[in-house]
Amino acid sequence: MLLPWQQAVQCEFDLILAASETAVEQLHGKVMLLPHGAGAMPSRLRARTAGPEACPTHGLDRGSLMHRGRLLPASLPLAHKDELTLLRESCPDALPVAVVAGDVSFDRLVTSMPWRHAYRRALGLLPSQKLALVTSTWQPESALGTHPDLLDRLMGELPRDRYRVAAVLHPNVWGVHGAWQVRAWLADSLRAGLLLLPPEEGWRAGLASADVVVGDHGSVTSYGAAIGSPVVLASANLEGFLRPGSLANIVSKEAARLRMDRPLARQLEEVVNGHHPGQQRHIAGLITSEPGRAAHILRRTMYRLLDLPEPCRPLTNEPAPLPIPVTGPKSRSFREAG
Repeated sequence: MLLPWQQAVQCEFDLILAASETAVEQLHGKVMLLPHGAGAMPSRLRARTAGPEACPTHGLDRGSLMHRGRLLPASLPLAHKDELTLLRESCPDALPVAVVAGDVSFDRLVTSMPWRHAYRRALGLLPSQKLALVTSTWQPESALGTHPDLLDRLMGELPRDRYRVAAVLHPNVWGVHGAWQVRAWLADSLRAGLLLLPPEEGWRAGLASADVVVGDHGSVTSYGAAIGSPVVLASANLEGFLRPGSLANIVSKEAARLRMDRPLARQLEEVVNGHHPGQQRHIAGLITSEPGRAAHILRRTMYRLLDLPEPCRPLTNEPAPLPIPVTGPKSRSFREAG
């Protein structure tokens, strides 16, 4: 059931799952404050609207976790034990509610990898074709913010008998501009065969299918690097924009750079042929310090907050559903697909 915000702030909830601290102080109930990307800290040093002179912030500081002296979350799941060290310095009041839970999205992505061939068939790829997955956030520094013609260039330059192109756009792009506008912007690429994945689901299956990821500082790019995909950055120069030592900063240092003044097909071929998948272990180890256990830890924590006994049945990480581009029918799960 979808509630309007005006109604939600008048209700009392037993448990609130929030992916952002924005306005949660207006809600009534125990709040579990979850990360909404890879890691609990954003990759950016500061909000773009704050300007370059603003002091750096992150999601684990007092300004994010406290409101008028009151701690906002009743539970603060963290993806990595290193974030606990930072929390101890930046907001010690939140230490009693912090739990190192890992990354449930990454765990599901890992579970999805054995289904790579099924995902590729669902996208219509031939065995001889490679999939280039383009992923972009929504800021001017993003892949498509920097190169609005990126998808058109790829569709025009990559040999169609050897490549397909898929795109994953940040949900904010869809939410702010609307699905009609997104389709209108990408109409030429869609007519040329672009596989545009919807914002609700599809990015994990797209990553599992991909042979190369063309992206920016967003979480999808980092997840791609963590599962061993070669990564090419198509964003603007991010120096001074990314938090030093952050996941996105480390991925950007190790990734190749896309040159729009050179043929794109040759660049992608060079990256794919020169890639060493062993690099993934380093990135995966930065994403989570509890690989495969996030669902178990989160369920245990939620039942504790609800003062209910946790069910005895085991938990499994389900693979992502089969990918359906936005022009296709409703997404189906593996069970529904038979």
